[in-house]
Amino acid sequence: MAMRSRAPILLMWPTAAGKSQLARKIYELKKLRHQVAGPFVEVNCATLKGDSAMSALFGHKKGAFTGAAAERAGLLKAADTGMLFLDEIGELGLDVQAIILRAIEEGRFLPVGADNEAKSEFQLIAGTNRNLVTAAAQGTFREDLFARLNLWTFTLPGLADRREDIAPNLDYELERFAEREGERVTFNTEARAAYLSFAEGPGAAWTGKFRDLAAIVTRMATLCPTGRIDRHAVEMEITRLELLWAGEDASVMENGRELATLLGEERAAVIDPFDRVQLEFVIATCRRARSLSEAGRMLFAHSREQRKSTSDADRLRKYLGRFGPNWPDLQG
Repeated sequence: MAMRSRAPILLMWPTAAGKSQLARKIYELKKLRHQVAGPFVEVNCATLKGDSAMSALFGHKKGAFTGAAAERAGLLKAADTGMLFLDEIGELGLDVQAIILRAIEEGRFLPVGADNEAKSEFQLIAGTNRNLVTAAAQGTFREDLFARLNLWTFTLPGLADRREDIAPNLDYELERFAEREGERVTFNTEARAAYLSFAEGPGAAWTGKFRDLAAIVTRMATLCPTGRIDRHAVEMEITRLELLWAGEDASVMENGRELATLLGEERAAVIDPFDRVQLEFVIATCRRARSLSEAGRMLFAHSREQRKSTSDADRLRKYLGRFGPNWPDLQG
């Protein structure tokens, strides 16, 4: 589809889920097929506010406002004959959205302080972590712009729901590291298998999505001066991630408010500190899981092979039954 159409493409999925990488890949494929000649221009609209957004996107004439000491072409003009990726397009103001709409439809727009229109023909890819259907209904996003963007719309889940993408992205991030640092680093076979076993398993939360993965690969590559990421480096990183993600979940339980809400003040108050810490971690894991069975797999991954009959779900249900909360309570 993307190879046969020059219409706008809308990518609707969470922050750090890979919108930028996908947009760039579409551009690279289209350029290989000589469907675009110009550059790939990427803009994070969340960083553009007020008059600076107008100037950055559409350019300005010299003297158009205080500080406009020289003429500026603007990012839409820079994308002429190429591709413009407007990430977080839902952050733009309604006035900017109106000009974007005309630029898409007619290839024309008026730079700030100019008397004559500028021209630019580009393909637009827009990204957002917002629900633009709701935003349009609430009047915070123009309905006509949304209708224009909504021809080819794709929704992609976060990395926690796309674990099959982790392995190929390990190689991609190592390539990016080599380009940035001028040093090629690889995994040894045992280390790669150990890391993927953890990363693709139910115990990995992936709260930061692809940004987590990029940071992890950079950290392991940097800490292995021999150019080979070994099993020790992987185990250190796994330990760090488990502590990080457990800490994020435990912070939700601050001052015991979560247990008091679930169990009642009196019952929560008589739980031993040792049991309290364990129970808080179990509850946090349950809230992150989509089913009782998945929560059981996350909690009992390492001891499963030692058991012969009891299911993860049954084991978790019995544990929760000791203290009182049931599965529906934790999913509310």
